[in-house]
This record gives sequence, C-alpha cells and structure tokens, in this order.
Amino acid sequence: MDTRNATVALLKEITSADVLREVNASLDSLEDNDAVDAAVAASEGIARLEAVRFRALAHLNRHRDGASSVVQEVALALSVVDGHAAGLVSTAAALTTRLPRTLGLLDRGQVGGYGAMKVATATAWLSDEDARAVDEVLEDRLPGRNSDQIRKAANHAAMMADRDGAGRRVERHRAGRRLSIRQGETGVASIEVEDGPVEKVAAAYTRIDREARALKTGGEARTLDQLRADVALDLLLGGQGGKGERAEVFLYMDLNTYLGVNDDPAELAGHGHIPASLARHIASGPDTVLRRIVTDPLSGQVLDLGRDRYRPTAGLGEFVRVRDRECRRPGCHRVAQACDLDHSVPWQHGGHTADTELIDLCRRDHRLKDEPGWVYRLASDGTLTITTPTGQSYDSTPPPLHEPRTEEPPF
Repeated sequence: MDTRNATVALLKEITSADVLREVNASLDSLEDNDAVDAAVAASEGIARLEAVRFRALAHLNRHRDGASSVVQEVALALSVVDGHAAGLVSTAAALTTRLPRTLGLLDRGQVGGYGAMKVATATAWLSDEDARAVDEVLEDRLPGRNSDQIRKAANHAAMMADRDGAGRRVERHRAGRRLSIRQGETGVASIEVEDGPVEKVAAAYTRIDREARALKTGGEARTLDQLRADVALDLLLGGQGGKGERAEVFLYMDLNTYLGVNDDPAELAGHGHIPASLARHIASGPDTVLRRIVTDPLSGQVLDLGRDRYRPTAGLGEFVRVRDRECRRPGCHRVAQACDLDHSVPWQHGGHTADTELIDLCRRDHRLKDEPGWVYRLASDGTLTITTPTGQSYDSTPPPLHEPRTEEPPF
C-alpha cells in the first residue's frame, strides 16, 4: 500500500464504525459528569480531525496554485455549500501559513474548526507579519472561549496590530455589500443586505419600524415583527407607493394537485417543495400565468412546453430553463432564470444548440466548466456528469416533476 492510500486508510480506521459503535454502546451507562466528559473528549477529537482536514485542503490548494475551482471541487466532495467551502479553503491556507499557533490549538483540541475560521476571517486583511503577531497574542486567549468570544478577541487583536489598516478594512467591507437570499423551511425564505453601510441600514430599519408601528392599530392582528417584515417586502416590491415590478418565478404543480384531486407537494424553483395548499394559493393569484408542460409519465421529465400563455415563448431557451429549474452543478440552487444557457459540449468543439445539449449554469459555474481538468458530459436522459480535476465524478439530473406513474388520470 503506497503512502497516499495508507494515509486515507489510517483516517478511516481512526473513525471506523466499529470503534464508534463500541463507544456509543457504552454511553448509556455513564453518569452525568462522565457524559459531559465524553462530549468534551468527542469535541476535542473532532477539532483534531478538523486540523487534519484543513491541512489536506491546504495541500490541495497549494498543489493547484490556488485555482478558484478548488472551492467548487471541495463543495462537491464534502457536500457543503460554496460559501462554506470557500471559508474552509481560505482558512486552511491561513492556518498552514500565517496562523500556525491557532492550528496548534486545533491539534490539541482546544479550539474547534468554527472558531479557527473566525480567527482566519478576523486576520485576513492583515499583513503576514501582523497576522503572525496576532496569532501569537491569541494563543493563550482562545482556549475555552466560544466562537463569538473568539471572534471578538480576534477582531480586537487585529485592530490593535494595525490601527490604520482597520480603517481601510471598514472601507473594503462596505465595498463588499451585497444582497443575499437564504431558503428556509417549507414556504419561507430570508433576504438580507450584507455589509451595508451602517448609517443606511440603521436609517432603513428606523423607517420600516416607524411605518410598522403606524400600522399597529387596535384592529391589527399582526405582531410588530410581522409588520416590519411585511413593510420591508412591500417597500422592496412597490417602492414609494409606485406600481410594483412583477418578477417571474417557476412553480411546478401537478394538474391533479391544482384541481384539488390530491395534495401532492409542488415545487418552487430555487426554494424547493411547498405544500399543496400554499401552491394552490400562489397559483390562484391575480397575476399568475399558467403553462401546460407535458411530462414523460414513466420518468416525470419534461417532454414539451405548452405555448398557450399570455406572453410569447422564448422557444428553446425557455424550455431548457423550465426543464432544469436551477443551475445544473450539484449543490448550486441559483434559479434557471438567473443562469446562462451553455453547451455541454463546447460549440467550437462540435456542440449543437439543442435541448439535448443545452444546460443551465450560473455565471460562476459556466466559467468553472472552461477551466482545465473539468469535464462535462450530458447523457441522452438528461443526466449531467461532471468530472473534477482529481477524477471524482458527480451526477446531476433534473428532479422529475412528479413521481413515475402508470395509472390513467381520473378524468
């Protein structure tokens, strides 16, 4: 067995199911104090394993010269979202170069991986020399602290190390302002202005709060929190009392569900499944446009896109977007309307502009496809196979619009 295989085999042995099964079987016999000690020991072990993971990711990043595609490969391999993968890769690079003492705390189980990421983020703007100085100062301050305490301690130490740079950091943070959406549980989502100028955020909240309180009359059943949320969304959609802009969203619902024959869940592109009752409520809205989509009864995949609707069809591109619903890279949930249509086989290499070769990819993953070592293959059944530079393969198939069925419809 070569060194590479031996390393992986040793890691699997350390965390083997047999060993953990024996540990789990003994937990029921522990007293309360012993149970706490067991939890602490497990957390220390997890921290040590996270140190191993950070070193492995740092090695991969160095070997690939810091290519941006490393983040996407890590996201696929570890089944994490891209933002978390980016944090893991950047933290791995910092721990193995600028923050060796924090990495040592991980090795000793005194700080967890999440806390280490807080240190890496707080010191990212410092020079290598200042980062190492902060790392040395924090070595004795971090053990026993939770992640919020670690964040505050690291931010304070970083600011003390470079007070002039702290001002530049504020400017960079404000320049990085962005709007993000986070899909929540069934039927809800969150929208957030991240790193907005504090004075504008405070003023916006004051306005929202003032209008919400003005609505809180004796007959208003909504709470202030609910009113603030409703006011904020109304302002975003309607501006200052003007006509609201309409946005297109894709809601996938079986005809039987729409008619109330069954209560199968529907799917809102970019969000996921929603209950039939909520889907029918959305579908019955005054501005709703219904489309007929023909699916293969055996697979549930889209075969044809109906042409009867209020607005003219965009043809092939619209068909592909309706079929795919989201970016086709596994783990990316950007809705198809915000994606690029791309050839699975590049046009210059013989690709064709047909539904059998077109896929939806968000702009970042579109660029990723063209990087060296990434191979995309689209099968006739719509399955996209992505092979990464390390030879790992991941399949992506648009989920069927309904479960395969063989029975005839009830009408």
